[in-house]
Amino acid sequence: MASAGLFVLRVTLAFVLVSHGGHILFGLGAGGGLGPGGIDQAAARFAAAGLEPGHLIAGIVGVVQFAGGLLIGLGLLSRWATLAAIALQAILIWKLQAQWGLYLNWTGDLTRGHGIEFSVLLIGAMACLFLAGPGEWSLDGRRAHSAARRAAGRARLRNR
Repeated sequence: MASAGLFVLRVTLAFVLVSHGGHILFGLGAGGGLGPGGIDQAAARFAAAGLEPGHLIAGIVGVVQFAGGLLIGLGLLSRWATLAAIALQAILIWKLQAQWGLYLNWTGDLTRGHGIEFSVLLIGAMACLFLAGPGEWSLDGRRAHSAARRAAGRARLRNR
């Protein structure tokens, strides 16, 4: 049952990270609550927040979210990808969200941004995944299982 739970956690985190990274890098899902997408829009937003150079920061954020989300979803190098995504979310909290408090901007007030609520939730979920590992239903889990089988086979040969 734990493997199923870790699978659901990984796929959910992957969906959120890939969608946000895709929005930054490629403009996927533009409109709605996210607004216009693309690297230029993200660069302008980061530059306005004092994160310069905007295009480099937007590229890094987009790649960490998009590629990290794909790796987490597959369960490949998932602890490293999760660690990178946690570090990114912590920086985003520090530089963009902390000034707005805890809660998201549910009223849509254009004079304020979103608080840290969503990022704290993501960090908590990713910390659980980092600590527990990706589970058996992952490429990392499959690789660990194969390595354990090979080690057991070598041990049997040595004990003859």
